[in-house]
Amino acid sequence: QVRLVESGGGLVQTGGSLRLSCTASGSTLDFNFIEWYRQAPGKEREFVAVIGNDGYTDYAESVKGRFTVSRDNAEKAVNLQLTELKPDDTATYYCAGDGREWGPGTQVTVSS
Repeated sequence: QVRLVESGGGLVQTGGSLRLSCTASGSTLDFNFIEWYRQAPGKEREFVAVIGNDGYTDYAESVKGRFTVSRDNAEKAVNLQLTELKPDDTATYYCAGDGREWGPGTQVTVSS
């Protein structure tokens, strides 16, 4: 069974950038699609972005134009580039493969 682990979270100021990675124990292509979600304290988990094996991508309206999802050339990881960060982006970010395999999450904190 392929496992997923997120990394790259941290503390950043408003307007800053971070790059999150979702690394697979095997290949990310073992999944038809990889999604990113986030959950802020006291809020429900929300969809952020998705990338399919065919290269299809989609984003939540709240992050369009600021976040970019991509797959690395070795197909071992799916990355989420976060730019123009806002305090509202503060959350634990999770990646999920086909909605069934979830990573443990990585914390992103944006200070004002």
